[in-house]
Amino acid sequence: MATESLDARVLQACAAVGDFIEYWGFKGVYGRVWALLALSTEPLTQIEIARKLEVSRSLVSMSVAELVELGLVRSTTAERNAPYIAVIDVWPTISDVLRSREWMLIESARVNLEAALEELNLVSEGGIRHSYNAERMRFLLQLTEVAQTLLRILISIRTPKSLVDVGNWVSTVRALFQNIRQLA
Repeated sequence: MATESLDARVLQACAAVGDFIEYWGFKGVYGRVWALLALSTEPLTQIEIARKLEVSRSLVSMSVAELVELGLVRSTTAERNAPYIAVIDVWPTISDVLRSREWMLIESARVNLEAALEELNLVSEGGIRHSYNAERMRFLLQLTEVAQTLLRILISIRTPKSLVDVGNWVSTVRALFQNIRQLA
């Protein structure tokens, strides 16, 4: 009875990780599979994963293949039906996603704001009336530059690997935010 309750709680935690992953634009099952493997004391086969998560074996197979490609899961042996374990150091994958997705979104906004500001300056120098606020445009451009700086710092930060490192990491992050507040 006690293990059934524990199993239910672990599956709820896996579902919550899946919801979080889905929020960031990935399939929720990836988060559920990864979390189950991360929380398990032993490697699990795809059949065991499918049974515990109550999903199809084909969905697990597809998810595990993608997670292996992302570097978040690895097989314990080269055998065909080998069990899998979660790679706990997820930061390289997270930073790759931030670099390829969020960085490019911010860069696109920055480049387009810069071009709009240049065009606005040309129009203004020519004495042509316009309906755009140059000061706000410059402000938004600065915000994109600040966002890129923060993202660059975030990408370069390594997550702590031990409880001792957590304190040092928190201190570094706290100092960073204090410095940012002083800039404002």
